[in-house]
Amino acid sequence: MIIRRPLLTEKFAVDEESRNYAFEVQRNANKIEIKNAVQIRFNVHVEKVRTIVVKGKSKRMNTRRGMTFGKRSSWKKAIVTLAEGDHIDFLESI
Repeated sequence: MIIRRPLLTEKFAVDEESRNYAFEVQRNANKIEIKNAVQIRFNVHVEKVRTIVVKGKSKRMNTRRGMTFGKRSSWKKAIVTLAEGDHIDFLESI
């Protein structure tokens, strides 16, 4: 499964006329695989795919035994531009 989850953020949800959608995808997925997965799963035509690897943040936690340090995992984001007239409605099942 290449697409892990859609990213429903204000940046991608505010503009109704925007044809851009964001997804969290597997780290080893390339643009062609992402394009095919979105087209098959949502039955739309994808024009362009942009990807970025989001680096994991370093975290500090105060526990009963003192300070502990950790790091969140890095993950890959794909921004998909759909063809004119296509759209994906993530909230139709609610």
